[in-house]
Amino acid sequence: MVALLTRAREKSNRQAAMTANLPTLKRSERPVAGALNRRLAPMLLAILLSTAGFYSAPTTAAEERTCGPDALGTSRVIEIDRSKGTAIGLQSYPRTLDLRDHEVVLTFDDGPAATTAQVLDALAKECARVTFFLIGRNAEGLPALVKRAAAEGHTIGHHSYSHPDKTLRLMSEEAAKADIEKGIAAVNKALGATAAPFFRFPGFADTPALVADLTARGYTIFGSDLWASDWSHITAKAELELVLSRLEKNRKGIVLFHDSQAITAQMLPEFLRELKKRGYSLVHIAPGDSPTPIVAAGPDWTSTTEPIIAKTLGAKSLGAKSLGAKSLRGKGGGGMMKPEQQPPAQGATEAPKAGAP
Repeated sequence: MVALLTRAREKSNRQAAMTANLPTLKRSERPVAGALNRRLAPMLLAILLSTAGFYSAPTTAAEERTCGPDALGTSRVIEIDRSKGTAIGLQSYPRTLDLRDHEVVLTFDDGPAATTAQVLDALAKECARVTFFLIGRNAEGLPALVKRAAAEGHTIGHHSYSHPDKTLRLMSEEAAKADIEKGIAAVNKALGATAAPFFRFPGFADTPALVADLTARGYTIFGSDLWASDWSHITAKAELELVLSRLEKNRKGIVLFHDSQAITAQMLPEFLRELKKRGYSLVHIAPGDSPTPIVAAGPDWTSTTEPIIAKTLGAKSLGAKSLGAKSLRGKGGGGMMKPEQQPPAQGATEAPKAGAP
């Protein structure tokens, strides 16, 4: 009990220190129902950007008034332990986030791109917060979009510097590490701060050595629980129907999109409305100090991505097999069963080509 009271007192002191120099508000400027006054957002953003990651709160009352009562919003934030790296996402690893029924985490790869602004507009309209895994060279070219995404409450993660077509797996370990580090540096520079210690391998093509190096430094490796197949030659309508059908089958999970794909930017507003209509809640992920809530896969789990990578890259990929099949199962789970092989879109490839995600 003493320890709990001490921690509570320390937290209160930290919060008081952060707000001590904030201006006194006139009665007309005071936040309503505990919502943060929007005039203070830039000041608080500067404070938050000075930390090693981003904190994103659930949708506030002020945001609800801006977006309207029918907006999807962000229901809660899950902290990902920045001090202890791991690898999650059932398509590649035998563990994932411990989400409740009808909870989704939305993630976007390969940005920033010409279509990223359209994606951000759709998210802002619904007060929806997501995670972007950025390619370093793209961040160098479009730093304003990187800053905008962070300023609007989204989490920024990493996706290598060059997104090599042959994947990081088929590069030498030294070259792969150099590409990863160059990407991290480029994103941080474009952001003007340290991005979240989150990484997603291009094409999901990891190696045990690369995963070990990143997780030892506190990075969490993100696979996915389902994807939208937006790299395939399908229409926006087909993508919408496909990802909704997969989500209805899984009932929850980490969803992979690409903000670089025009069809995703086109279908996203309707997708967000459908989430609200179908009773789904949006969960945001952000680095923090609490243990990452993880659930282990069932005993019959197998990787969905490894057979695809092997088929695409051929025998050369087998010598550097993924950590996924060999890694230890996370504690505190076993109730999540193997995800079903997700059906291909009509006229589309079964899953991403190497380098697609």
